[in-house]
Amino acid sequence: MSDADGPPPAGPGAERPARMSPWRFVVAFGTVSLLADFVYEGARAVTGPLLASLGASALVVGVVTGAGEAAALGLRLVSGPMADHTRRFWGLTIAGYALTVASVPFLGVVGVLWAACALVIAERVGKAVRSPAKDTLLSHATAATGRGRGFAVHEAMDQVGALIGPLTVAGMLALTGGDYGPALGVLALPGVAVLAVLVWLRARVPDPAAYERELTPQPQPRTAGRLPTAFWTYAAFTATTTAGFTTFGILAYHLVQRGLLATAWVPVLYAAAMVVDACAALVTGWAYDRVGARVLVALPLLSAAVPALAFTDTVGWAVAGSLVWGAAMGIQESTLRATVADLVPAGRRATAYGVFAGTVGAASLAGGALTGALYTYSIPVLIWVIAAIQVSALGVLAALRTRAR
Repeated sequence: MSDADGPPPAGPGAERPARMSPWRFVVAFGTVSLLADFVYEGARAVTGPLLASLGASALVVGVVTGAGEAAALGLRLVSGPMADHTRRFWGLTIAGYALTVASVPFLGVVGVLWAACALVIAERVGKAVRSPAKDTLLSHATAATGRGRGFAVHEAMDQVGALIGPLTVAGMLALTGGDYGPALGVLALPGVAVLAVLVWLRARVPDPAAYERELTPQPQPRTAGRLPTAFWTYAAFTATTTAGFTTFGILAYHLVQRGLLATAWVPVLYAAAMVVDACAALVTGWAYDRVGARVLVALPLLSAAVPALAFTDTVGWAVAGSLVWGAAMGIQESTLRATVADLVPAGRRATAYGVFAGTVGAASLAGGALTGALYTYSIPVLIWVIAAIQVSALGVLAALRTRAR
């Protein structure tokens, strides 16, 4: 049995080499993420209106979606250590994706508010179950392709699905006169494809850790004690810069409330930001493999620029701020994950990804509350406070580089 889904091989002769090049593995996993994003981003684009059509108030929608995001991030504190302890990386990955793709198609047909709410949260729980294990599997292949480039290509493909899914659902709603059943039911097709590609990929590469062992043939322990101090410093940097990161919800609120953009154009702007997200992931991913963590300096700088540009009364500057937001998201979703893999030994990597996600979730909650409160109080104060937070993040990043040296 491979060390990806059971105990480590007894010796070198027991190792099962990967039957796919590292780049093909990354692209295949990117295809899985593309198809999965097709499914769940398509559903998330209409979650609010769907729940409202079943009688949900704004409070219920907020509580349910907030609980879903909390589950998607917070439960990784459990699923990450579980993956490291059981070594069932493929099993947890497939189970998490299965829960997601099974939940979404039923959303449009349950017809009962409590059941729809349960399915919304179940979809997010599926993400929590799979993410640390999935990122660990991917990290093994990116050891050969280059951490930054591998995670960047994966993120770029992921965003293609995030673009296609909402557009498909929107088109189906237009064709059916707003019937959520067919609009969400059609997402069962890419959902089946997700599981088919995963099963095929597991059969081809039962032990992705072989990619990393080929580069570092000396045996590594299954666990490496405590997470490295450098990881905790890095988590502090991530938490600081995330706490000063403006959410797209606040950006969209500003654009609509100030009359800068019609509501119908907000999804179009979001789609454009996702394109920038993918491009930024590719650029910074390649740069990370050449210059290392220094490329992360760009994240606090971009995050500080977002409110300064977006919270103006000029359409051009506000749109530019939203696109800069997309660039910052691209770094968050690719290069930040790549750095975790370089800081933590393979035996504790899923745990690290779980802790990292929990840190990001807590900081995102704090940042959303902070930007929302300061936006109401004073936009100039908001801009200066965010700038100060990002300067602090640069200080923590400098400490991380010093510790790494």
